[in-house]
Amino acid sequence: MTSSLIRGRPRHATARIGVRVGHAVLGGVTGAAWLVLPVMTTTAQDPVPAAAREPVATARADGASTADYVMPLVAVAAAGALGGYGYVRRVRRARSRTTPGIVSTAPPVPSPVDVERQARAALVLADDCVRTSRQALGYVDGGDPAAEALRTAETELSAAFAIWRRYEEGIPGDDRGRRQALAGVVGRCAEAGRRLDAAAEGFDAEWDAGDALAVAEGRFRELAARTGKVAGALTEAGEHYGSGAVAAVLGYVEQAKDRLVFATGRLNQARRDADSGDGDGMRRGVCAAEGAVAQAGVLLGGVAGLAAELRTAAGLVPAALTGAEKELAGVREAASPSRLAHADTVLAAVREELTGGPYDPLDALRRVVRAVEGAGGGRSGVISAGAELVARSALGAADDFVEVHRRAVGAEARALLAEARRAAAGDADRLARRARELAGRDVRAHGNPYAGEAAHESGLAGAVLGGVLLGEEADGGPVVTFGGPQTRARLR
Repeated sequence: MTSSLIRGRPRHATARIGVRVGHAVLGGVTGAAWLVLPVMTTTAQDPVPAAAREPVATARADGASTADYVMPLVAVAAAGALGGYGYVRRVRRARSRTTPGIVSTAPPVPSPVDVERQARAALVLADDCVRTSRQALGYVDGGDPAAEALRTAETELSAAFAIWRRYEEGIPGDDRGRRQALAGVVGRCAEAGRRLDAAAEGFDAEWDAGDALAVAEGRFRELAARTGKVAGALTEAGEHYGSGAVAAVLGYVEQAKDRLVFATGRLNQARRDADSGDGDGMRRGVCAAEGAVAQAGVLLGGVAGLAAELRTAAGLVPAALTGAEKELAGVREAASPSRLAHADTVLAAVREELTGGPYDPLDALRRVVRAVEGAGGGRSGVISAGAELVARSALGAADDFVEVHRRAVGAEARALLAEARRAAAGDADRLARRARELAGRDVRAHGNPYAGEAAHESGLAGAVLGGVLLGEEADGGPVVTFGGPQTRARLR
């Protein structure tokens, strides 16, 4: 049976063995030559008479038997020694290797920094795929397999974000465990993308079955009609509650108009392509318009939602102050005096704001809730309702911002937002606000490579920043649609 070492030996190792065998054969040949040399010498150099040749030959054979064989024996011994030495060296080298007989040619092991960078990139890509697929699915009726794939992908992505957050907190603590955690992040993200890739063909079939162009045009007209009303609501909220209360959505109406301008151009081109029979061109235009219209809806919805939340919070603040006083009265004997003093100060400041002119009711409600919770209360109905309201507002604001700036937002902000969705109200508010802060930092650091005047006039810059287009080419690149990493840019 062939040895496993031999089967695993590479070609250059076999070549070295051949050289050693050649050396041994050469030594044997040299020894044989020495054995034959005395006889050849006797025959060629002793021209004696025939009558005298036999005694002379006999005598020489007797007298030279020891001396003539010394050199051949030395040569044979040297060849054997060389062969043995080569064998010992080969055995020692084989024992010192992890794979016997194989020179290490494996690629270098990625550093922890490289593996961490890969995990971050996987999280961002998977989150983008899930967000885009969810957005695209909103334009398709039915599509149960695609919807199921999206739900599975969302579950896998949520698990990946949870692993990443534990990793950021130092869990696990050992190097091997941390490397395995990063591998788990990459694996979960890959599975999320695989599920979406597998459902892309079915989604396309559902999309083709409907009148996508008409649906996109209808939603475009609806949003265009809402723009003026939402802009008026933003102005009114700013005047009533102060500019600080609406700072999170300043510029959203203008960005929505920018997305609608982009959608206008793509819908017009899609209509021309449809009239000329260019089905592929029509599809690219419609899908690009769908993404832009959906993001315009997010932006306008964010403004309208904040205005409604401010009104709700303004109505809840007086009741929250009364409820907070009752909560603090019930914990004064057990609570820390310093925390009670801080809570009393906060409540007094909020009461003063109520009569001092425009104020941010969401911020006031947030401070009341935190003051009571810090003192050990916060379980009453009104305080709990206030906590839910501010957490929901913070989550919505952070999610909207990430949604319309997908091209620039990194893994940390997305992971914090994912954790905020799983957290209780108080922690959800804190985490979501931090996620929004990090996302804004990412956008400022990213800049805008499509900063030309033409790109702004056509809405191209906003479409790329929002992830509607892939942004790999000067014209913005292919539109991004339902699917995972392998299929989401298929509409080229």
